[in-house]
Amino acid sequence: MELLNFNRVCNHTHVSPEVDFAYCPDCGELIENQWYLVRCACCGVKLRGMVRNGEIVPEKHFCHNCGTREYVVERINKINFVDISYAVLIKSVVQNEDIDITQSWVDFKTPNYRPKLIGQL
Repeated sequence: MELLNFNRVCNHTHVSPEVDFAYCPDCGELIENQWYLVRCACCGVKLRGMVRNGEIVPEKHFCHNCGTREYVVERINKINFVDISYAVLIKSVVQNEDIDITQSWVDFKTPNYRPKLIGQL
């Protein structure tokens, strides 16, 4: 089935969740591991989260502590072993800004060389 999939999108499954940044061995992109926690907006209890349609949402539709449906998603920099069962991992591609720079060097070892200014066209 993998041969017939023409629009293959890399899921970066071989990037370890233990590192902050890593290059994906399958596609070569620089990947950033981002960890998120879902909390109840009312009482602040951690809720198990999941990704549904590209959005981080709680697994259950209500808080098991107070019954509220409102939730807050917060990003955490480092994951703790206590939060690992509640956290959601997003592997995002780091976009590089391509800057076109033209550089030139002058070899000063040549005798009697006087650089001239180049006019703009």
